[in-house]
Amino acid sequence: ATDWQRGRVKWYNGKTEVIDWVSDVSFWYSTGTRPLLLRWVLVRDPSGVHEPVAFFSTDIHQAPRSIIASFVKRWAIEVTFEVGRAHLGIETQRQWSDNAIERTTPALFGIFSIVVLMVYALFGKQPLPLPQAAWYPKSHATFHDIIAILRCHLWQHLLFQTPADSTNVWKCKPPKLRHLLSSAIY
Repeated sequence: ATDWQRGRVKWYNGKTEVIDWVSDVSFWYSTGTRPLLLRWVLVRDPSGVHEPVAFFSTDIHQAPRSIIASFVKRWAIEVTFEVGRAHLGIETQRQWSDNAIERTTPALFGIFSIVVLMVYALFGKQPLPLPQAAWYPKSHATFHDIIAILRCHLWQHLLFQTPADSTNVWKCKPPKLRHLLSSAIY
C-alpha cells in the first residue's frame, strides 16, 4: 500500500487546500545521457474531484511540501505568459535575436498593464460588463474580456459616436451598434 501523507497547502486558487502526496527519489534516464537523480512528488485530491498531478525536482533534498509550493507559486507566472502568448503575440515575434526579445517582451507586458489600467480608469470599482454564457455565470474578467471591453469602448466612442449637433442623424443606431461591436469583438 502507498504511504500517502495528508496536509494543508496553499493551492492554485490561493486558498489553503487539503491534499495527499507521496514522494520518493528515482533516476531519470534518457538515451545518450547520464542518469539523473530527482525527487518526484505525486499529489492527489482526497475528494477525487481533481486529477492527480506530478512534480519533479533535481534537488533530491528538497522537501515535498517545498516542491509543491514552488510549483504553485509559478502558476501566476505561467498564466501571465499564456495570456501573453494568446493575446499579445509573445513567442510569435519575427525577430528572435536577444536584443529584439529584450526590447519587445517588456513592451508587450507594458501594453498588457496599460490595457488593464485603462479599463480600470474607465470603470473604477463599477462591475465590468462581462459577457455571460447560458451555461455558467461569469464573475471575474479575463484579459480577453478586458481587452474586448476596451475595444468596445474605443470603437463606440471614437468611430461610431453621433455628432452632438445632430439629434436626428445616427452613424449606427444603438441596438445595431451593440450587435455589430459584439460580433466584431467576441
